[in-house]
Amino acid sequence: MWKKDCDRFEYLQTLVTEFQDTDSDEAKEQVLANLANFAYDPKNMEHLRQLQVADLFLDMLTEDNDNFVEFGIGGLCNLSMDPECRDLILQSDAIPLVTNCLSSPREETVLSAISTLMNLSTPLSRPRISDVAILECMLRFSLCESPRLRNLAHVFLQDCCSEEQVIQAQQGMAGQMQTALGIPLPKD
Repeated sequence: MWKKDCDRFEYLQTLVTEFQDTDSDEAKEQVLANLANFAYDPKNMEHLRQLQVADLFLDMLTEDNDNFVEFGIGGLCNLSMDPECRDLILQSDAIPLVTNCLSSPREETVLSAISTLMNLSTPLSRPRISDVAILECMLRFSLCESPRLRNLAHVFLQDCCSEEQVIQAQQGMAGQMQTALGIPLPKD
């Protein structure tokens, strides 16, 4: 489909410009969804970095429109798989914005937020990503009914935290109500 690399850049640039120029939320949602999908392809990473699409996705995380947030965190999740994009995202102090997505009522948004945190985990960022509040959230998610959310929370706890950190978080939660940010969990 792409004949030249410059055609690819121009197309992505057209999408970014369309997002910036339109007043239609529906059009913005379509562009965000397209950009998030393009962020999955490593061939697009350099162009997306040049166009500062990570900043666009980060800006969406504070929007009131749940679709903007979902597509923004989905795109950020895809971009964060690339080491250079991951470093740019970390330099933007994105961890608090991503962490806020853990309280979304949309499971896809929460799954993308957990995956993004895992992708952003480096030796330097790990202390912020394995913060006790995030660990407690993951422990709650590990008890929920959704297998996708439960399993991803378990992977996060195994890959991004030490066993000692998990035990400390469990002890800190002892006796607390077993809910995960509005997601009802089993009592036992």
